[in-house]
Formats: sequence, structure tokens, C-alpha cells
Amino acid sequence: MAPTGPAKTVLNKLAWVLTLTRLGLLAERVIRAFWPLWSVIFVVVAALMLGLQDSLSVEAVWILGLAALVSTVWFLVRGTQKLKLPSRQDALVRLDETLPGRPVQTLLDQPAMGQGDPNTQVIWAAHQARMAAKASAARAPKPDLQVSRLDPFGLRFVALLALCVALLFGSIGRISSVTAMTPSNAPTIAAASWEGWIEPPAYTGLPTLYLNDQPEGPLNLPVNSQVILRLYGEIGALTVQETVSARIGELPSVSEAAQDFVLRQDGALTIAGDNGRSWAITLRPDTAPEILNVGEATASGRGEMSLPFTAQDDYEVVAGTATMALDMAQVNRQHGLTVDPEPIPDVDMQLPLPISGKRDQFEETLIEDFSEHVLAHLPVTITLQAEDAAGQKSQPHVVNLVLPARRFFDPLANALVEQRRDLLWSRKNAPRVAQLLRAISHRPEEGIFRKDADYLRLRLILKDLERYSAAGLTTDQRDEVAQNLWDLAVKLEEGDLSDAIARMERAQERLAEAMKNGASDEEIARLMQELREATQDYMRQLAQQQRENGDDSDRDQQQAQNSIEMTQDDLQRMMDRIQELMEQGRMAEAQQALEEFQRMMENMQVAEGGQGQQSPGEQAMNELGETLRQQQGLSDQAFRQLQEQFNPNAQSGQSSENEGSSGGQGRGESHDGTGGEGQGEGEGETGEAGEGLEGELSDRQQALRQELQRQQQNLPGQGTPDGDAAREALGRAGDAMDGAEEALRNDQLAEAIDKQSEAMEALREGIRSLGEAMAQNQNNQQGQGQAQGRPGSARDPLGRNPGSQGIAGTDEGLLQGEDVYRRARDLLDEIRRRSGETARPEQERSYLRRLLDRF
Repeated sequence: MAPTGPAKTVLNKLAWVLTLTRLGLLAERVIRAFWPLWSVIFVVVAALMLGLQDSLSVEAVWILGLAALVSTVWFLVRGTQKLKLPSRQDALVRLDETLPGRPVQTLLDQPAMGQGDPNTQVIWAAHQARMAAKASAARAPKPDLQVSRLDPFGLRFVALLALCVALLFGSIGRISSVTAMTPSNAPTIAAASWEGWIEPPAYTGLPTLYLNDQPEGPLNLPVNSQVILRLYGEIGALTVQETVSARIGELPSVSEAAQDFVLRQDGALTIAGDNGRSWAITLRPDTAPEILNVGEATASGRGEMSLPFTAQDDYEVVAGTATMALDMAQVNRQHGLTVDPEPIPDVDMQLPLPISGKRDQFEETLIEDFSEHVLAHLPVTITLQAEDAAGQKSQPHVVNLVLPARRFFDPLANALVEQRRDLLWSRKNAPRVAQLLRAISHRPEEGIFRKDADYLRLRLILKDLERYSAAGLTTDQRDEVAQNLWDLAVKLEEGDLSDAIARMERAQERLAEAMKNGASDEEIARLMQELREATQDYMRQLAQQQRENGDDSDRDQQQAQNSIEMTQDDLQRMMDRIQELMEQGRMAEAQQALEEFQRMMENMQVAEGGQGQQSPGEQAMNELGETLRQQQGLSDQAFRQLQEQFNPNAQSGQSSENEGSSGGQGRGESHDGTGGEGQGEGEGETGEAGEGLEGELSDRQQALRQELQRQQQNLPGQGTPDGDAAREALGRAGDAMDGAEEALRNDQLAEAIDKQSEAMEALREGIRSLGEAMAQNQNNQQGQGQAQGRPGSARDPLGRNPGSQGIAGTDEGLLQGEDVYRRARDLLDEIRRRSGETARPEQERSYLRRLLDRF
């Protein structure tokens, strides 16, 4: 029914709204009908803009293009069939559905009854007026453009994303490249041609050959060279025929455009076809490296083994190994070696290579330290092998020798090292080793041990070994005991003597023992250097003692009249003479000269001048030295008290011996054990060890700590690096004394001994730092006049410290250690690699070659 009256008026007002609603319905139906069509178009355009057609074969492009065309036609036809244009009535229905009360439909309706009733007409007219007012306020509804129900996988978004990526990273101009794949635009086939290269292995250092420049005929090439061929033109116009690669199995086509293979055998290489060529190839073999010569193995003074060897290769040796194994047939099976050994793994080592220069033939020395190894001083075999860049290894070169290692000249240290070796040889030797260690430490009062600490340490090792053996000695426990034995042996051999005269006597004894045992030149040189250092230390302390007591007693003057007066230069000449005799093999004369040196040192007086009033620094040094001696005495008494817990029967003899050595230092006694007069603080305490000795020791420790605090207040050198270092070290000594006092009051002797050791070490460090501060102050005063007018003369114009020879810089090496040599090898290998890369500029390669020629 056509609208009349108010309805017609309202619908005329809604004409524009109905038009917009009708367009929205059209957009909805077009999108729902054709979204697959434009998704396919987006994907195809994106692929063309990204150049996908250029990376695919022609057949693949044609197949994909046909599929895209069929899909486009199909979705176009299907969308056209589904599309229905919206009518005006459809727009009215959509608009009316968005309004409350369906006012548009009300305006188009007629009353079903009461058309002749005036009242009914009035009510109906009022109702339509209200609906007309609502309809007049209508607005066009938003179209529903969502198609998620039709595309649950979001394929339309994938297509849109592909198009966006193509717009960002692709090019519209690349779309036209697809036209080149049509038959009318097929490229013309060029005339047949070829190129070829032969690349020798990189380790040969030979250049690449361009085959096009090589005339037909014989070619002599290194084995394992790589042949690279490229054939151009119509397929089949050129073919490759060869008998040099020794390839088997599935082979590529002879007309393949790109071919490469490795030369394995002599034969022929032919490129058949227009402009072809043929060569007869002869290969130069790559021989395996060789170990030509292995010298005699020697040991340095510290025990490092040196094994010289010579290796060669036709090109380059890149690596080498040395494997050490026990030579059981040559072992003298006696003492602890009678039992069968536990499995001893072979030791693999890397042979050193030259840092600079060529590696086709060189001499190097393998240096390793096997002093702590179970095979030290036992027959072994060392197998050396070299390897070249081609992976070929030389024939094993076997060397039979007795493994050089560190030698111990102290009898007790040598015995401990031997028992350690027997324990590492087999755990079955544990009872025998324990028995021998117990025999060694049975009578410590006989002078076997120079210090109570060494005896106590050996007893602790013995107790650990016996406890472990009772429960079944494990490998870790065995290694722990062996390490403790080694540390003790090294301590006995090298010594830990704070007293200068004892250290000097120790060096003399070791040197005499080395001469008797026929030590090597390196060992004698090392022991001689230790004697020089100990003698210089003793002379410094003797000179200081003379300055302290120079005008205090007539007895010292009388002794000085009967003593031999010598200078440091005289002593230096005597030691040089001893070393010269030993180097010449005149051991008897060297022994006699050493004995004369020992006798003279016993009665020597260092020629010193300048006696007078002590300076504050010298007084502080003397007071700190006295504190150190008293602390040493306290530590020795604590040692003896702790020793009673392990071996009460040995106390009487041991204490009598210690009374004249380090123990007496804490009571003001002399070093030769005469004692008696001059006893001071702590006299008679040894006899009262069983009656509250710990309490008395703690009180003495407290008093010694207070004395150190007083001395710290008067130290010179404040503000200088050495002076501050001395104060810091003495502060640590005071803290250690506090810990020792607390441990003594708690009857913890072992902890107290550790703290006292820390205190003594800190005191020594403080005394050394204070002495250096005083020496520096004296040098500054002496050179003050010369320094005037030349401020900062200790440094060069650039602010650098001069070396010992007066040159700028430092006398120390910039780099040290094995890592330096490894780094140098890595740098040379990198330079060789870069110099062989043809892609690098010629100027750079020339510079690299000059570096290799120089180094």
C-alpha cells in the first residue's frame, strides 16, 4: 500500500537517510560476495612486486599464474551470482529495525477495525503522529562490513599483510619482469664458452691458476688441488671429461654448467666442444711430516724438563703431540716399586711450534714440569708425532729416557718425596709408607727436624694416612696425603727460615750436598744464587747489629780486634771463585773454598763506618725486631705445648734443643744456645709448662700486643707509600696478636700458633716496608742538592719513570707466560691466512707478506 498523509510526508523527509542505508546494504553484499576475489589479487600482486617470479623456474611461474587466473575467475563468477542489489523496501526495513517501536512500519499500517468510529480515528491519528515524530529523527545505520563468519581463518588479513610488505620492500617495476617469461620474450642462447680455475690447497701458499691462460699440454699441480669449471651457452655444446678426480658412485652430468672436483690422481682433463682444451695433469704428492731428531732431555734447576727436537714437512707442520708412558721393562723393581702399579694414564702434550718464520723445518724444545708426577725419575717412553695441514701424521718417534724432574738435596725432603712416589705408585704401599714415616719421626730430638713445626706437620700427615688406610684409602685421600708430603718436602728443601744466619747456613749445606751428588750446572747456579742472597741478608743484619752495639761494651771491641774484617766485594769475589771452580768441574777445590768461606763467615765483621746516635727510624726498627723475637719465642713455646699432646716422651730432649735456637729468642737468649746471662722476660717459664702455661702465655701475648701499640705511635715515614704500608702491616700484626691471645685463653693452641704465624709474617712485612721508607728518605736527602734546579728529575719529560739503566720505561717485560707465545702463534697464523686470500686488496696482501718475511 502506498503511503498517504503523514506517512508520505515523513518518508519524503527520510529520502536521504534511505539512500545512505541502501548504499550501506550494497557495501555489505559486495564485500561478502567478493572478499575472496580481492584476497587472491592482493597475493598475486605482492608476489610479483617481491620478485618471486625471478627466483622460480618458468614452469613454476606458469603453473602458479594459471592457478591464480582460475581462482580469480571462479571467485568473480561466484561473487556475481551471490550479489543482489538492495531495494528501497530493503532500506526501509533495515532503517525501521534500528528505530525503537518500528515507527516506519506503523506509518505504513492501517487500523484493522473501527475505521468509521471517530474516536478510533482520533486515537490512530495521535498514534501515527507520535510515530512520525520518531521516524523523523532517524539516522542511517552503519553497515555491517564484518565477514569473520565467512573467513574464520583470517585469510583476507594474510593477503592484506602480504600486499603491505610488498609495498614496503618490493617494487612495482618488478611486476613487468614476468613478461620476459613469455615465449615471445625468451632469451637468445649465447655462443658456447667456458672458464676454469685450479686452486691449490691453502697450506701450500701457491696462487690460483686460471685455466683459460694455460696452454694445452702437461700440468704439474699439488695433490688435493680443486678444479672449478663453468660452462656457458647451449646445454650440451660443451662437456667435461676427466680421469683425475677418482670419483665413484653417482656422478654429475658431463654437460653440467657448474662443476668442481678435487685432483686425487694423475690423469687427463678435457673440455670437449668449441674452443675446448685438454691437459695431462701430473700431481706432486704431499709427503707426511717427520720428526728428524730428538736431543737429550735435561732438567732445569727448578725441575722443568727440556726435550729438544727437530721436525720438517714439505709445506708446513701445523701441530704435534708427545705422549709419555711408563717403561715398565726398565723399572728397577725394588723397595716401594716391587708391587704392581695402579693404572697410570699416559700424559699427552702439545709440541711447541715456532712463533715466527716458516714451519717446514724447525727446531724447538718441549718444556714441561713433571716433578710432582708419579713417574718422576723413572724410565719412560715419550712418543713424538707431527701433523701437517693435510691431516697427515709422521711416523711415531719413540724416545726412552729417565724422566728428568726436580732433585731434592735435603735428605729428609728426599726421603719424603720417595715415600710420596711409592704411595702414588700403588695404594698397597700405604702401610709401608706409614711405617717409614713413623720411623723417620720417631726421635725428633736427634736433630732430624730443624723446626718443631716440620715435625708436627709430618706427624699430622702420618695420622691422616693411618686413619685413611684403616677405612680403605681412596684415590682422593691418597692424592691429599701425597700433596701434603710434597708441600712439606718443598718447605724442607727451600726452607722457611726467618733468621738470616740460619738461612745462609742452610744454603751452604744445600750447595755442599749438590756438589757431592754431582748436580747439574743449572741446579748449582740456582743454589749459588740462593747463597748470595742469604749472605747479603746476613751481612745487612750483622751490620745493623754492629751499629746498635758499636759503643756499648768493651767486649765487642775486643772481639772485633780478633775478627777478620772484610767488605761485601771480598765476599762477592769468594763466591764468584767458588762458582767458577764448580763450572770448571774442580769440585774438590770448590768444596775446599766453600769450607773456607763458611769458616770466615763465622768470625766475620762487616767493614762499616759511621757510629753515633741512633735515628728515630733505627730505634723503631730495633724495637720492632725485638718484638718479632719475643713473638717467635711465644710461638715456639706454644709449639712445644702442642707437641706434648702428640709425643709427650720427646718433650725433654726437644725443649733442650729448642732452648738455644728460635725458642730462646723470646727470652732474650743468644742464638748459639749459651743462654744463662741476659735472660729477661719470661725466664723459667719452660719448666712451668704444665702449671697454667696457657694463661701465662696469653698474658705475655697481651703485653706484647700493648708494646706493639706503643711502637706504632712513634713510626717515621708517615705519608709515604712505604711508611703507610708499614703501618698497615703492623695493624694486621696487632689483629693477629689479639686473635692469638684469645685462642690461648681458650686453650686452642693450634689456632693460636696460626695467629702467631700471621703476626710474625705481618711484623716482617712491616719491618721491610719501614726499612724501605728509611732508605728512600736517606736517598732523597743525599740527592736533594743535585735535585735543586731540576725538579722532577726522577722522571723524563713525559712523566715516565726511568729504568735501572737510565732509559725511559721499565725494566720489566711487558708480557710474560705461556699465553704470550700462544697469542703470537695465533697472530702469525691469522697473518698467513689473510695473506693467502685473493679477495683482499693487493696493497694489504703485500704488507702482510712483508710482515711474514720479517718475523
